[in-house]
Amino acid sequence: MFTSEVKVRVRYGETDRMGYAYYGNYAVYFEIGRVEALREIGMNYKDMEDSGILLPVSTYSVKYLKPAYYDDLLTVKTTIKEMPKARIVFFFEIYNEKKDLLTMGEVTLAFFNKKLNKPVPAPAEFIEKMKNYF
Repeated sequence: MFTSEVKVRVRYGETDRMGYAYYGNYAVYFEIGRVEALREIGMNYKDMEDSGILLPVSTYSVKYLKPAYYDDLLTVKTTIKEMPKARIVFFFEIYNEKKDLLTMGEVTLAFFNKKLNKPVPAPAEFIEKMKNYF
């Protein structure tokens, strides 16, 4: 299992009239968690895309428990629980500075070969780096 954490501050423009972080921003917070988790593993989206492998989202789910507010410093905890195959599943938990669990989510992405225009297994280099955690 692999786990990564990144800090994200709620900006004023991300809030609604109630002062809550607007619900649509959580997809961005999850993306920040995914990108930084991959970077920590030693991979990144840009290099994969440049090599012709894309990672489109196939499923996205979120459960909102408590709101985040303007200027809250959030911790986005990203976990990969299973070795990726043709898909990779990311699990998310978002906490505030008091360590209250605010949001949980799950995002599944498919490895997709741009040139072949079809799903493919995870790249060998990616699997090799993931073996350190499984």
